[in-house]
Amino acid sequence: MLRAAAGYVRDNPAEIGRAFRSAMGLRMGVPLDALRWLAAEAEESGKATDVVIESRPPGIRMAATVDLMRTTVRASAVVFVERVLLTSEELRIEVRLENVTLDLAEESTSPVAMLIKSGALDLSKPGNLVQHMADLPPVLVEARDNRIVLDLMRHPKLGRNRRVRQAVSVLTSLVTVHGMETDEQHLDVTFRALPQGVFSAARQVRANLIGPSLRRVRLLMPGARP
Repeated sequence: MLRAAAGYVRDNPAEIGRAFRSAMGLRMGVPLDALRWLAAEAEESGKATDVVIESRPPGIRMAATVDLMRTTVRASAVVFVERVLLTSEELRIEVRLENVTLDLAEESTSPVAMLIKSGALDLSKPGNLVQHMADLPPVLVEARDNRIVLDLMRHPKLGRNRRVRQAVSVLTSLVTVHGMETDEQHLDVTFRALPQGVFSAARQVRANLIGPSLRRVRLLMPGARP
């Protein structure tokens, strides 16, 4: 990853100046080439292949060949991030899907293939289709019409990990994501500092960093009770 990042910066030196200007405005521009590199690495899992990521400002077009209910299809959609809410209790992302398409990648007689061939699927409301899929991920909060809502904190490895929750509480009290949109070559993430004020941030730092550290120090002192 470091070699790929270094190679990208070497080939695109203007990214250094852009990154500095973005940081001054509490923004972070992620090159779409970086997302494409991550997608290529993720293809090794076999869950999706031939991933395509393109800019459709302010959204992003994504396409991939996936297995949908034991049917290989080519799926494509333009994704718009409508709202991001990051707090100590939830990492919520609301997206809107437009221009959704599903095409058979290979001949099949499965029920899904028959629905695609007949045109019976209402692809203008992909959220309604997601509701009927098997093995829905725990992070899915809502899927309706063309909207899908995810809460990453519902994932067991995040929500049930005390240290992760403490870290999220501190970080989101200091800075949170305000929005996401694309230009021709970047996914720009906008941040907001101290979203709930200085005093709220101070309480979170005291409760999740200073307090636990002091308790550990006391336990190391001679005569301390466990």
